Amino acid sequence: MSAHTLDEDWLRANVWPRFSRALARKEIYLANHSLGRPPDRMAEDVRTGVDAWYRDMDGAWDLWLETRDKWRALTAKLVGAPRADCIVPKTSAGQGLRAVLNALPGKPRVATSDGEFDSIDFILRVYREQGKIELKITPWQEISAEGADLVVISTVMFRTGEVVKHLPKLIHDAHAKRALVLLDVYHHAGVIPLDLAALEADFAIGGSYKYLRGGPGACWLYVRPGLVDSMRTLDTGRFAKKDVFSYLRPEPPEFGPGGDAWLESTPPVLGCFQALAGLEFTLEIGIDRLRAYSMEQKALLASLLPEVTGADKHYGAFVTLKNKNAARLGAALGKQAIKTDVRGEYLRLCPDILNTRAEIERAAATLRNLLVANTAH
Repeated sequence: MSAHTLDEDWLRANVWPRFSRALARKEIYLANHSLGRPPDRMAEDVRTGVDAWYRDMDGAWDLWLETRDKWRALTAKLVGAPRADCIVPKTSAGQGLRAVLNALPGKPRVATSDGEFDSIDFILRVYREQGKIELKITPWQEISAEGADLVVISTVMFRTGEVVKHLPKLIHDAHAKRALVLLDVYHHAGVIPLDLAALEADFAIGGSYKYLRGGPGACWLYVRPGLVDSMRTLDTGRFAKKDVFSYLRPEPPEFGPGGDAWLESTPPVLGCFQALAGLEFTLEIGIDRLRAYSMEQKALLASLLPEVTGADKHYGAFVTLKNKNAARLGAALGKQAIKTDVRGEYLRLCPDILNTRAEIERAAATLRNLLVANTAH
């Protein structure tokens, strides 16, 4: 795409027609940090995968695996993975975390923050409850690799949108203490430029549900070179075998090369078709341009609603309003066809390239009126 910078007129002409189905909804959608709006092509891609099934039956595997590998390669490009096979398809970020936990020897000591997303937090607590790990939970600003075998931390916090600024130092210090680091980049990938290789992250988890517009079920685990070739997880299956379709059973088991050794049983292949259009679109527009436009939109929201937090570069794609009545405010906005979401006391608002300036202004004015009414009561 030729526009050097994004503006509403250019987006209206060149981008919005590719999202006609999502934009047909009669609401102001500011939950783009939650379930992303898919391009029209997504449905066509899924149909391509399904049509191959009807037409070719088990011959469809050629197309299915080709599409999976394309999705892995493009995801690697997005997140700065040095090899496509470092991206291991998963149906959820939590599945990726479990694969890592189940690859560590003994009873690993895990350090994490109290700001992790519920699935990650819940999995870690259940592993501790079952005696599988030792677990230390601290505020993310205080997290330390001291005494840990694995550090699990988000790069952008899901409640507040805060960017973890000391990440390179945390990873460096963890490695100096012989600890591994797993990053949750779900609120980072597709929002802020990301280079997992440069960060020297050992593992990362993410997916397509939000900013990559690929819906549920299309997630991934990143395992860095070296580890991806040497570590083995108990979360495995026939697609992790050498010569998958030969049906040999050597002793000891023989794994496929590199990241393919981290694959599991028969995969849900349509997720890659579902996620491909949004991923290609994100790479086509470019993260730098998307980030610059997002910053402009957040600045507009903050100028209209001084109460919100998160408009500067130290935050991800959304702004938040911390209010004890956040759930009530979110419900009231919903009744006026303004879609946001709430996490505890945080009302989260995330405009994106499909939102007009008029929509942002109307949403801000509506929320302003609700805040005034709430104060009056």
